[in-house]
Amino acid sequence: MAITERSYQYVSVDRHDGIAIITLNRPEKRNALSLAVMRELHAMLSVIGEDRAVRVVVLRGEGPAFSAGHDLREMVDRSIEAYHEIFDACIDLMTKIQRIPQPVIAEVAGIATAAGCQLVASCDLAVASSLAKFATPGVKIGLFCSTPMVALTRAIGRKRAMEMLLTGEFIDARTAAEWGLVNRVVEPAELVETVRALATKITSAASFVVGLGKAAFYAQIELDQPHAYAYAKEVMSTNALAEDAQEGMTAFIERREPLWKT
Repeated sequence: MAITERSYQYVSVDRHDGIAIITLNRPEKRNALSLAVMRELHAMLSVIGEDRAVRVVVLRGEGPAFSAGHDLREMVDRSIEAYHEIFDACIDLMTKIQRIPQPVIAEVAGIATAAGCQLVASCDLAVASSLAKFATPGVKIGLFCSTPMVALTRAIGRKRAMEMLLTGEFIDARTAAEWGLVNRVVEPAELVETVRALATKITSAASFVVGLGKAAFYAQIELDQPHAYAYAKEVMSTNALAEDAQEGMTAFIERREPLWKT
């Protein structure tokens, strides 16, 4: 199924040169992650994940916010089953980002709070405007950011994550880069160009190798070192047998550009 064959209300996609640019289109609600938004984004990522023409995904938000997190209007006076449904959808979305073969780059122009901050932390890479700000402010409204905590802790470490979670205060983009939540910070006018340049660099590699490497990264990161090395050895040995690996190594020896098959 092509991406354009389905109508999405809250999410749009634009594709060019192997890059799929997904935009959260709910600016009047600061791109809050309602159940409908999360399901649409998950569905779109599922389709893109199967599209071999797409080599990199960029995720951005329309308007002044990347995403303000869960839609609190859906969070009041609900049953435990309803809360399970909302948080299951959130977990499925964050997991989908890391399971599709294409790298996903967050393009963060504005605020990213709570589950919106979790969304940034879940992406493979992130580039932020100098005006962007990040927070997990759930503690201030009596709802600790427990699910955002999972991605945040893995991105920036225990002590820094605990500071964000316990205070609920914003950190600026420069601090987010220093802590490892985003890869780099640029001036607002340079954000789009910087993200596209990064995405284009990634498209120059063989898509099979990039997808293999992304999957291996997330598989090994939770293993202890001996098991991580054992796993990585098998992945790299299998990778070495692949046609693109043989072509890449040969091209390097022959001092020419490789001709990828994928």
